[in-house]
Amino acid sequence: MIAKLILDKKREGHALGSAEIREFIEGFTKGEIPDYQMSALAMAICCRGMTERETADLTDAMMKSGRCLDWPFATADKHSTGGVGDKLSLVIQPLVAACGVNVPSLTGRGLGITGGTADKLETIPGYNASLSLDDFQKVVATTGVSMTVQTAEITPADKKLYALRDVTGTVASIPLIVGSILSKKLAEGAGTLVFDVKCGLGAFMKTPEEARALATALVNGAKAAGRKAAALVTDMNAPLGYAVGNANEVAEALVLLSGERGGRDVDLCLELAAYMVSLSLGTPIAAARDLCRAKLEDGSAKAKFESMVKAQGGDLAKFAALRAKPTFKFKIQAMRSGYVTAIDAEKVARAALALGAGRLTAADRIDPLAGVTLAVQIGDKVAVGAPLATLEKSGDPEGLEKCAADLFKAFTIGAVPPEAKGLVLETIT
Repeated sequence: MIAKLILDKKREGHALGSAEIREFIEGFTKGEIPDYQMSALAMAICCRGMTERETADLTDAMMKSGRCLDWPFATADKHSTGGVGDKLSLVIQPLVAACGVNVPSLTGRGLGITGGTADKLETIPGYNASLSLDDFQKVVATTGVSMTVQTAEITPADKKLYALRDVTGTVASIPLIVGSILSKKLAEGAGTLVFDVKCGLGAFMKTPEEARALATALVNGAKAAGRKAAALVTDMNAPLGYAVGNANEVAEALVLLSGERGGRDVDLCLELAAYMVSLSLGTPIAAARDLCRAKLEDGSAKAKFESMVKAQGGDLAKFAALRAKPTFKFKIQAMRSGYVTAIDAEKVARAALALGAGRLTAADRIDPLAGVTLAVQIGDKVAVGAPLATLEKSGDPEGLEKCAADLFKAFTIGAVPPEAKGLVLETIT
């Protein structure tokens, strides 16, 4: 009866009390409130929304549904809302650790067109992306950084609720998105949280207005929980960098960690890392940018990544051997001369998914070597016959030509070079 009264209250558009939210989530986590009533509340929230205070209470209740970590040193983490070719965590987390801020990072797996950091790391032979919380804490304490998936001990309410949201059409709700993202990040214990909220064709949030609303809600929610926070709304109309897949993204991340290549993706890595360092250590953002650039260029960030991989059982020498294995490849070329004015991130992601680089259901297996490697970036000048991209998969060549035909549609070539733009659209602090 109490659950029904809460459902009636939210259905009518009234704000729920803190105790009501806490008791509902506790009851759901324990199995005392059935899935159908939780689904009804999620739909009511999706339709009626939540105030900032309600969202903070929901986040807190979900965070406290499981174990919460605490650290004796400065900590920070970065969360991306999901992009195409987004291997930036592989660069940013060790880079921030190299700057003196420990990074406990609970990451995820990919589903649909969005790749998962854990899937990418697991292409490194031996890498354990499913550490226990005790081992997670040990790796952070010894190396300064660890990336592993959420365990069953962390926010069990979120895991149960997300499974319901996925099948009841309630994923697209900012209060529910904030509660899901923040509860995990707060439970991992990071004192500073920086959010990369993607916006565009390859993102969940398609418009700047939607992305701004989510970014603002995440920052406000983190601050309400006593954490330092900032968010960058970033362009996700074109893939980040050149590689889209799993092993090929790790390989590109190693190139970025070497400090030998520039570009918009490197600039975004430095900006996100700088906010993590600045907020954590209380240093001016300009000084934090300089420190991050120095640690990237002198090899410190790459050394941190290597030490994390080793601590979690990974072998980069075997990864190099894996990358050298023969695969089936198909190249596409420009049919006209001009300038690359657009590369549709969603079309590239769907081609990579069809090759086997992603999964449509949680049970699908990933081909670690499958993916797309771009030969060009927006603004590049091309001639007829110039390479645009290479599609790659292992096992068998079936489907390569169809994927290639679909991928070709992702490229727009015009007579006039596009205006050069950075990836950061807005910064919210």
